[in-house]
Amino acid sequence: MKTIFSSTFLTLTIAAVGIFFSSTGCNKKKDTIAKIYVRDASNNPVVSAEVIVYGENTNPPNSGSQNPVALRDTTTTNGSGEAIFNFNDVYQKGQAGVAVLNIKATKDGQTGNGIIKVEEETTSEETVFI
Repeated sequence: MKTIFSSTFLTLTIAAVGIFFSSTGCNKKKDTIAKIYVRDASNNPVVSAEVIVYGENTNPPNSGSQNPVALRDTTTTNGSGEAIFNFNDVYQKGQAGVAVLNIKATKDGQTGNGIIKVEEETTSEETVFI
């Protein structure tokens, strides 16, 4: 009787520990999204505007560093005037922040500029007027 109780208790303990570690050990990474709203002077959404987000090299020109800026992406706004960028492949779990990027939006010869700070595992938003 004592052996059956000990075996059952040991089995339940191992199962509980296994469940605990399997449920807390792997936190799924959430999406890291940048959403740019492009508006005209009347605050109306601008559809089909080209939106470019890009980083700039922060090293001084004579620092000896020749690292080109690797982060640059382009898309067009949707029917609501939104340009959506997914940075899941850029953000690594545990990283503090993702990027501070310049924004350039253009349509029909009009241009607007801005800056967006892309935060990890959230949707960062910014509005640009053209």
